[in-house]
Amino acid sequence: MPTSDLSKILIAVGVVIVLAGVILMLWPRLPLPGRLPGDISLHRNNVHILIPITTSIVLSLILTVVINVVLRLFR
Repeated sequence: MPTSDLSKILIAVGVVIVLAGVILMLWPRLPLPGRLPGDISLHRNNVHILIPITTSIVLSLILTVVINVVLRLFR
């Protein structure tokens, strides 16, 4: 395995570890998925319906950025 490939893998692993650390550090202050402004929550009698529109958009953006960064590292 060439050293350039190994260095890219190590950088990707390091970024994942840093992101996991930041998320764990901020976890108590982060709003839970489904409770962001823009998510729709309906309560009627014994029925609870949650439509996480904003949560879906935020997760989509985050995953798009992460996938693009990983793909550019391995290009």
